[in-house]
Amino acid sequence: MGEIINLNRARKARDKAEARATAAANRAAHGRTKGEKTAADAERARIQQLLDQSKRED
Repeated sequence: MGEIINLNRARKARDKAEARATAAANRAAHGRTKGEKTAADAERARIQQLLDQSKRED
């Protein structure tokens, strides 16, 4: 005979596992410090300024 399982516990365990996976993905995508964000913004602005300065007028 098979093992008896509690369906509520199984459902809750499945939901918790999905929530942990989603949280890990969000941490990877959005888990940068304020310093890293400002450094990236400054680098983006520097590159944009360099491109603007090297454009030729028609």
